Amino acid sequence: MKKLVFAHCALLMALVSGQSSMAQTVEGNVTNGRQKVAQCIGCHGLEGYHASFPEVYRVPKIAGQGAKYIVSALTAYQKGERRHPTMRGVTSNLNAQDIADVAAYYATLGAASAQVDSGAVRANASAMTLIEKGGCKSCHGDNLSTPVDPSFPKIAGQYADFLLVALKSYKTEPNAVVGRGNPVMGGIAKQFSTKELKVMADYIGSLPGELKVVQESRFR
Repeated sequence: MKKLVFAHCALLMALVSGQSSMAQTVEGNVTNGRQKVAQCIGCHGLEGYHASFPEVYRVPKIAGQGAKYIVSALTAYQKGERRHPTMRGVTSNLNAQDIADVAAYYATLGAASAQVDSGAVRANASAMTLIEKGGCKSCHGDNLSTPVDPSFPKIAGQYADFLLVALKSYKTEPNAVVGRGNPVMGGIAKQFSTKELKVMADYIGSLPGELKVVQESRFR
């Protein structure tokens, strides 16, 4: 099982690297990125802001997320590999430099105040068994907040309802406006029922992590 998990992780690394290699050659500028997030702050700059499509859930925390992962995610929305009308619209007018700048900005936003209490992990035998089966730690790190490749996301402490929607999206059959076209994550997510995915999402969301929502004074 472990060999299969590592093989999946290696394949995912190869896919992500191939998808975003061009974007990653662009150096992100934090200062410029701060001037390019007007379309982002209305959702990601409000604590607990809820989206309503394809179901109601809190939009993800992205401050403190890895820059290369943000580049990869935004590029996937832009290309239609992640299918969400709002995010597709937001990314449609961004070039590679814009994406790199926005990613650099959010990766550093609130970093000085980040405090991760590694001793605060809540034991949950059922969830941990499912996470072991899915091989989550082999890609996202032992604490699910230190991914083995910077193009992978930190997931510890992310909103549980968003995590569930994201995991379910990998199971969605081809659809014009819903789903994520990642074959590795699709194969992993399809092992589990929606109930099991919820158990995993709730546990991962309860873990300490670096992700946060930062509402800047200039937008209050």
